[in-house]
Amino acid sequence: MALDEIRNTKIKKIEELRKSGVEPYPANSSRTNSIKEAIDNYSEWKESKTITLAGRIMARREHGGSTFFDIDDGSGNIQAYIKEDVVGADEYKHFQESIDRGDFIEVQGQLKDTKREEKTIYVSKYKLLTKALLPLPEKWHGLEDVEERLRKRYLDLIMNPEEKELFVKKSKFWQATREFLIKEGGLEVDTPILEQIPGGADAEPFKTHMNALDIDLFLRISPELNLKRLIVAGYEKVFEIGRIFRNEGIDREHLQDYTQMEMYWAYYDYEKLMELMERLFKHVVWETLGVYSHQYQDKTIDWNSSWKRYDYYEEFEKHTGLKLKEISEKDLINYAKDNGIDADKHVGKGRLIDVIFKKKVRPHFLEPGFLVLPPIDIEPLAKRYPKDPNRVERFQIVAGGTELGKGFSELNDPLDQRQRFQEQVKLGEAGDKEAQRMDEDFVEALEYGMPPTAGFGMSERVFAFLMDKPVRETIFFPLMKPKE
Repeated sequence: MALDEIRNTKIKKIEELRKSGVEPYPANSSRTNSIKEAIDNYSEWKESKTITLAGRIMARREHGGSTFFDIDDGSGNIQAYIKEDVVGADEYKHFQESIDRGDFIEVQGQLKDTKREEKTIYVSKYKLLTKALLPLPEKWHGLEDVEERLRKRYLDLIMNPEEKELFVKKSKFWQATREFLIKEGGLEVDTPILEQIPGGADAEPFKTHMNALDIDLFLRISPELNLKRLIVAGYEKVFEIGRIFRNEGIDREHLQDYTQMEMYWAYYDYEKLMELMERLFKHVVWETLGVYSHQYQDKTIDWNSSWKRYDYYEEFEKHTGLKLKEISEKDLINYAKDNGIDADKHVGKGRLIDVIFKKKVRPHFLEPGFLVLPPIDIEPLAKRYPKDPNRVERFQIVAGGTELGKGFSELNDPLDQRQRFQEQVKLGEAGDKEAQRMDEDFVEALEYGMPPTAGFGMSERVFAFLMDKPVRETIFFPLMKPKE
């Protein structure tokens, strides 16, 4: 039967229910317990307590004058059993004719074992709570069409318990992050999403317009500059977990709209921050997974191992043969072309180094560790490394051949910061849409003085990594291209 026919049949059932005095969408429910509570207390309550459960009917099996059906309320699933000689012929007939798989129902009764020793609620009374107009799919489980699953995520979550559990783990992931940072003395704050000057990252922003002030604004690409303004203002440890918007491509690790955590600790440098972040990651992994190791693309990642330290310059030379201390922009362009990397898309020496690194070097970092001290060309907001002013005090957390977070000793020299912004402006004028903009207000804030500070940021890419899934599959409702 076509969906339209099924829907029309169910609408007729609704009309018949209302004619008989039954409201198919009542506002109240008399549920006394969740299904989880019923299962957890089954031995104690069995045959001794009358309870009322409620949930969606997920399956039903007819047996002459009786019916078994499964109900799910989000906390768990339990079998229910209704018999004609218990509820009465009229009520049983009403159940048979008016109640379908997918409907929400309330059942009252006692918990008992079936002959097969299955946990079951034996129904003495029932009440329709919600009449579904469309049927649940019969063959959704195992559906390989990821696009269809993501477009109808609500069905995916109804039909796939493991997908539902994934988002419970995601909640634990962010809760563990928040709890760790608060325990370390961090203050959680909120900063604006709409900005006049987007900054704090190399990314193309989304642009919008505010009618009230008649000004163009941008959706933030990072909360970094505002959080550092708060360090200037006298807060010692601040962090934010919030939405970020970047107008870039979609792949396994990137989305345009996602959640990110950034934190800034005054009187820390990148070395001290690395110790803190290793503890953060181990805490979050344990709280999310209940173990320290997991599989990622056929590799075992053990976060409780001794983390390695990778030197950016040494690793670059090892895997490309290029010495960053001596390399010119022309050499980088030639290398990129020789290795099938589109150099024309990347303006400036820093962009070329970064794309070559991601293609040729980063895939070799399998064990958890820190990638440290990159060239200043790729990081305009980090403090220079005293032993080599062409490098910066930055680290990235790497594992499984990818990058999972970035931190550095923050640049608090306003003159140096202004010069680096000016260099970014030149890149923007040359066509680099991801180049950072001059932010005079931020530079002025630095001129009032910011103490030595270290900052770190990570996104839900880390959670996707732990789950070994593309990041958009760990988002409830990822933006999808409309169907034609």
